[in-house]
Amino acid sequence: MSGPLRVEKVVTSGVFSLDGQNFDVDNNVWLLGDDEEVLVVDAAHQAAPIRAAIGSRTLVGVVCTHGHNDHINAAIEVAGDAPVYLHPQDRMLWDVVHSDYEPKKLSDRQIITVAGAEVQVLHTPGHSPGAVCLYVPALNKLLSGDTLFCGGPGATGRSYSSFPTILDSIRTRLLTLPENTEVLTGHGDSTVIGTEGKDYDAWVTRGH
Repeated sequence: MSGPLRVEKVVTSGVFSLDGQNFDVDNNVWLLGDDEEVLVVDAAHQAAPIRAAIGSRTLVGVVCTHGHNDHINAAIEVAGDAPVYLHPQDRMLWDVVHSDYEPKKLSDRQIITVAGAEVQVLHTPGHSPGAVCLYVPALNKLLSGDTLFCGGPGATGRSYSSFPTILDSIRTRLLTLPENTEVLTGHGDSTVIGTEGKDYDAWVTRGH
């Protein structure tokens, strides 16, 4: 028996560094799979608790929703012999942390399979050029990285980011999903697509 398909959360803590600034952050690391296979999304900070959560399961791969250091710094150690996936437009961020490792390329609408379930890659630039979200229709869940949070879009006031771009990504790629889709975010609390969609016009008016 492989058990039910599910998503598990591990929270790790560390430092996010960009543009010469450092921020203490807690990251949500998501494990999608069953009792036999698992896919890790955003292996952040400490490998040990993530490896412990994987346990004896086969690791299908590690997907990085974007290239900021706090989402990739444990990726290679967690992956071992399994592949690490990153959208190529975030390679400049990746190389700051892992310049000697070549990740596998993610592409828009790519399908990754784990535990018999399809995981759809949605390219959602804005927080970074290569940011992606992962949609799991079988569970009605979206793993949004730092593109969409409970309360609005991810931060865009830093290098390689764009507020108009992230708004467009959310409007065209995420708010088109079923309203009851649960959004599992890269930091903080989960939310629901329909809840966030109600505030879209306010984000546009806010302008940042």
